[in-house]
Amino acid sequence: MAEKIENPIVLQRADPFVYRHTDGYYYFTGSYPLYDRIVLRRAKHLNDLQEAKEYEIWHKHPSGPLSELIWAPEIHRVNGKWYIYFAAAPDTNINDDTFNHRIFVLENASDNPLEGNWEEKGEVKTGMDTFSLDSTTFMHNGDQYLVWAQQDINIKGHSNIYIARMESPWTLATKPVMLSKPEFPWEIKGFWVNEGPAVLMGHGKVFITYSASATGVEYCMGLLTAPLDADLLNPNVWKKSKEPVFQSCEENSQYGPGHNSFTVSEDGKDTIMIYHARNYTHLVGDPLYEPNRHARAQKIKWDENGNPVFGVPVPDTRWTPDTLEVLDK
Repeated sequence: MAEKIENPIVLQRADPFVYRHTDGYYYFTGSYPLYDRIVLRRAKHLNDLQEAKEYEIWHKHPSGPLSELIWAPEIHRVNGKWYIYFAAAPDTNINDDTFNHRIFVLENASDNPLEGNWEEKGEVKTGMDTFSLDSTTFMHNGDQYLVWAQQDINIKGHSNIYIARMESPWTLATKPVMLSKPEFPWEIKGFWVNEGPAVLMGHGKVFITYSASATGVEYCMGLLTAPLDADLLNPNVWKKSKEPVFQSCEENSQYGPGHNSFTVSEDGKDTIMIYHARNYTHLVGDPLYEPNRHARAQKIKWDENGNPVFGVPVPDTRWTPDTLEVLDK
């Protein structure tokens, strides 16, 4: 790696997502603390993302299904166009013990996603009209896949992890296949949750990390693994970790790490995990609305069997706010 990563890489942006494009820029987005907009910034170096200009590329509607709780945007490049996947709700009500989110898509045909028009392509219909969020996408053998979190009211818990092949960037071609549900003790602390999936390929395997439990100090990450040449829509090819692979580290003052994504180092040689965490445990009010989940980054290693080794969340090396005010940037 060309430089040491200084953490946090971006303040007050939970659910962080970084995409490194062929133009040499790292494009960054994440949940804005007021949950009312989608923002985007870019920089040549991860360390420069915090100071990079932030653009508001979309704002919530005054009413309707896109009017509340704009969560977890991700930016992807598919077939020469930019797409942002995100979750939105029509209200802040809680039904069936969850919010009312659905998954939506924006499209931009410009070369530079900071320019041009973002067009609303509508909701991704999953075939299940329930709480759904945290969608991510990847290409494999020429096909596009979607992985996301959704509630099945017949399964105990708030959300499970699903996968499907796509017909277009906003339409599924196959029925959802469930890959994981909350079941282990570390997945059901506070809430029964599997969410925030992220896809990583390497060493002949496909890996899906996901986050589990409530969003406070309990939040942690699990791992699903399948052979690269397997039918990824067959749930039997996926192996699930029985223990969390990334969790709070009191020694480094990092708590509730999760909702990650993956990118690469500037030389393309190392895999970098992007995630959010807090650096204190005393939370005032609902952890969901506490703004100080900061975006962080660190290199992951690989073991002799070609599996990722995530280690522990690294300590902060930069200033972080100690108030609950939402920063201008």
